[in-house]
Amino acid sequence: MSQQRIDVEGVLSTLREKGIIEDNAKVMGTMSGTTDGLVYTLAVHEEPKYIFKIDHKESIRVVSKLHQAYINSPLLPKLIYRDPVHDFIVYTYVAGTTHYNRGAKKEWLSRLVQDLLNHYSISHDTDKWGRLERLRDSWREFNERSLEGARMNLGDLLPNEDYERVKSLLDSVSQVDGKYLLHGDTGVHNFVYRDNEIVGVIDPSPMVGPVIYDYTYAYCSSPDDLDLETLLTTYDLLDHSSIDKSRLIDNVIFQLYCRIGICAKVHPHDLSDYLHAWEYWRGYLN
Repeated sequence: MSQQRIDVEGVLSTLREKGIIEDNAKVMGTMSGTTDGLVYTLAVHEEPKYIFKIDHKESIRVVSKLHQAYINSPLLPKLIYRDPVHDFIVYTYVAGTTHYNRGAKKEWLSRLVQDLLNHYSISHDTDKWGRLERLRDSWREFNERSLEGARMNLGDLLPNEDYERVKSLLDSVSQVDGKYLLHGDTGVHNFVYRDNEIVGVIDPSPMVGPVIYDYTYAYCSSPDDLDLETLLTTYDLLDHSSIDKSRLIDNVIFQLYCRIGICAKVHPHDLSDYLHAWEYWRGYLN
């Protein structure tokens, strides 16, 4: 894909002619997309209604696959049109804000579990694991790479002893109940909130792996309410995972360590709160 060779107005004109979008649908503005992608908001009667996204063909293909697989999820935007050659997609706009005004984690995480994660289905498309654009030979390899990336980002923020103890969890967190098609980036930065409730989940980075990954990723994606009660209450709602409490905690500790690594690199304003949460969870490390 090269967005320079896509005539956006020409494509929109064709979509209007086909009745896919309204005759008066027009570009309202651009939004931040991937490094190479472009995202346009389309408005009808001056109100945002659609997202028009241009990206690499493989990215468009895998994102379309996720939207089609979970068409009945109340939280995913509805796919309106997929370009046959995978240059772009059009899906519904979800009004609200990401990150903020999200209410209690127990509430939004419960709805995420019930209205997205419990819709997940087994993937039979590949014998590999991880992100569909960068597949790995095993779930353990995916976890090993995540751990080493976090260690590099953390530097000396956490002692090497913590790294070694988290590394010792690899056997536990690499056991899987099944391989599912996952959203892959279930964090508050991709959750749309309105009136202190989660109303949408956007910008997937599709992958194949155990459902517990998307669950713990969401749980650890903000430093608030990282307590055992919130974890156990919301996990109890999850249909596609049957691990015991000990392995659940192992997965949270592993995910939290990786999350702190990401935080140190791109979200330093949350770092002190995450480090405080780490003191709580490292008490569960053997």
